[in-house]
Amino acid sequence: MEVSSVKVGKYILGKNEPIRVQSMTNTKTEDARTTIEQIKRLKDVGCEIVRISIPTIKAAENIPIFKKEFPDLPLVADIHFDYKLALKSIDCGIDKLRLNPGNIRNKDQIKEIVLKAKKRNIPIRIGINGGSLPKDLIEKYHKITSAAMVEAAEREIKYLEELDFREIVVSLKSSDVRTTIEANKMFREKFSYPLHLGITESGTINSGSINSAVGIGILVYMGIGETIRVSLSGDPVKEVTVGYRILKALGKRKYGITIHSCPTCSRTNIPVAKIAEELEELLKGNKKDITICVMGCVVNGPGEALQSDIGIVGTESGYIIYKKGTIIKKFGKEKSVENIIAYVKAIVVDLCPGHIKKV
Repeated sequence: MEVSSVKVGKYILGKNEPIRVQSMTNTKTEDARTTIEQIKRLKDVGCEIVRISIPTIKAAENIPIFKKEFPDLPLVADIHFDYKLALKSIDCGIDKLRLNPGNIRNKDQIKEIVLKAKKRNIPIRIGINGGSLPKDLIEKYHKITSAAMVEAAEREIKYLEELDFREIVVSLKSSDVRTTIEANKMFREKFSYPLHLGITESGTINSGSINSAVGIGILVYMGIGETIRVSLSGDPVKEVTVGYRILKALGKRKYGITIHSCPTCSRTNIPVAKIAEELEELLKGNKKDITICVMGCVVNGPGEALQSDIGIVGTESGYIIYKKGTIIKKFGKEKSVENIIAYVKAIVVDLCPGHIKKV
């Protein structure tokens, strides 16, 4: 099914546009200074759309401050329970609303939100979460199911369409990966509205990254999804990094450093893990698409180096450094890991001028 398009700030979701990476602040939105600092950190690592929680009128009143600080960054107001917060957010210049139908059920209140959003050309994301489905759907399906989630979305879409509103984005998220996958598949068979993908409450950086990579990755591979948010407990900056890694692994976005390192064996001649981990940490601010391989021996090392922008291959006598598939330097074993890392960083700076600081 051909996906319709929705404009969110400067970005278009749909129309074969890149899949956009989102995140959400976890600061108190009423604290403008702290929230601005976190939004800046998110933007610096490539976050393209930032959602902010709006639990109070004071939080909504800070939206103009955020928009003045980040005029080109689309901001989304996350609204629960109180429809007046959505109205206030629109008045304060928000770029998009995220509404949870399970938490705002009064049709007259929803109508008021929709009519104002329509007047201001503000899109609405219908955020269906497995944990907050309408009670009658839980009773109908006896538990949280993908079908119940799709029916919840269908209800809201029908009501918005009756109000001649079609600037709609939909998300169907569950903490259960399989339920999320099935819900999004079922939805795409019925509707063409852009989909925001994610596994809600997916967990910590370790478990959450795996759950998100599986759920989001399968759907993106199937051609489903126009924007993603990796939900992790902790620093939201990590959500953006993981999001790009998922998309890059599937060839959907070219962004940032990718390090391929071998699992090591008895033939390993260099400290592969140490080099790979330190390079990954050192170069995490880089936004340009660069692939580095760190290989412990010459079994697969030269072949991988030919396919990488930079290759580090261990030999019995030391290190061989490749650049764009060509050997440019050899070091003996006496060379320290720190020297090797500094040398490789200098190559990255040369390949990515302006993206990271010089050595």
